Amino acid sequence: MSRRCQITGKGVLSGNNVSHANNKTRRRFLPNLQTASLLSDALGLSVSMRLSTRAIRTVERNGGIDAFLLGTPNSRLPAEALTLKRRIVRARVKQSAA
Repeated sequence: MSRRCQITGKGVLSGNNVSHANNKTRRRFLPNLQTASLLSDALGLSVSMRLSTRAIRTVERNGGIDAFLLGTPNSRLPAEALTLKRRIVRARVKQSAA
């Protein structure tokens, strides 16, 4: 399982530990990933994803996972988020037809 947010694509960064003597050793900055279950209104079930804490806050601010994905352009979403977005669009079309 990769250390990458499934919505924003935020991943591992690298840098240096710098000592008092100015010695530099390589280090990794890991994103704060949490497993979150988000309720999708269109699908009628909860979707479990690995998200960064910033992505969780952004989704909640935009009114849930459905509103966030539908309001975000496809070019800014990773592959996992695009598949979920397609499922939500199909479910909304079915609901409106019924």
